[in-house]
Amino acid sequence: MIVWVNGTFGAGKTTACRELVELLPGSLLYDPEQTGAELCRMLPADRLAPVADFQELPSWRRLVPEVAAALLTEVPGPLVVPMTLLREDYRDEIFGGLAARGLAVHHFVLDPEETILQDRISARVTHPGDPGRSEDVRTWCRDHVPAYRAARRWLARDAHLVDNSRLTPAQTARTLARLVADGTARCPIVQSADPTGDTVAAAVLLFDEQDRVLLVDPVYKPAWEFPGGVVERGEAPTDAALRETAEELGLHLDAPALRLLAVDWEPRTGPRRGGLRLVYDGGRLGTEEQQRLRLQAEELRSWRFVTLEEAAGLLPAARLRRLAAALDARERGELRYLEAGLPAALGGAKTG
Repeated sequence: MIVWVNGTFGAGKTTACRELVELLPGSLLYDPEQTGAELCRMLPADRLAPVADFQELPSWRRLVPEVAAALLTEVPGPLVVPMTLLREDYRDEIFGGLAARGLAVHHFVLDPEETILQDRISARVTHPGDPGRSEDVRTWCRDHVPAYRAARRWLARDAHLVDNSRLTPAQTARTLARLVADGTARCPIVQSADPTGDTVAAAVLLFDEQDRVLLVDPVYKPAWEFPGGVVERGEAPTDAALRETAEELGLHLDAPALRLLAVDWEPRTGPRRGGLRLVYDGGRLGTEEQQRLRLQAEELRSWRFVTLEEAAGLLPAARLRRLAAALDARERGELRYLEAGLPAALGGAKTG
């Protein structure tokens, strides 16, 4: 289990987390800033030159779940993580990686009042005996307050906000420990119980009157997706497509309404599982049907209809190729077999 304590710089995360590990038996403090610092020491200067913050490094976002999972093989847990995380796509990437490893995440945000936050920043001394370095840290903290204000909307939706304006670090820790115990801040991210094996997944393409395709924005990954999901053991892919469409969108389709457009073999990439991906045509949605769409709140945050060109800015490259092939198959009335989103020959007898 992960207890992620978020909030702007100077909100009191680290001091509260040091107290928190004393209250949670078997817990360990893990600061991902240490992982970022090591990366900055190892990477060449030309790679770091365009980077203002180590969080911009894809390797950091990939390593955080890896290190967390590795540490939890050494201690009973939970892992207490004091880390500012203000970009929603970074949150999706990291928390999705933790969920893929079967790690539940309790997400808190320390949210003191603005005046108290500014007073704490002004009183902060990080380098005793070196006033210049301490002032640099205070400036860094002040400079990031606007980014926290901008992120607070999605953080309030995603995490449990704790107003620690008038709480000591020990009182804050006791509040967090109580909330961990009752599960208030657990992120409702659903993952398969088997995070290692390849899967079969079914997706449904739905269209509006302009033949734009519907995409959804998952809470647990940075890129957009098609409605659909993993085929459960013993379940037919078409049944999975119907089930996922009903669960995710509140849309109840009939099996005859689906037409298979493409079968794509997706290779495994790093911790991401591969397998067969089936893409169905679910037909057009009229205005009334669109108005009745109801997102599965714990998995999806929004939906929209897009053109193929607009999808290019939302989908990973392989998924975009899969969509393009499926749309072409739909137009031509064909069925496509793909590998990594690209047409693949099915083979045949050779002569000679």
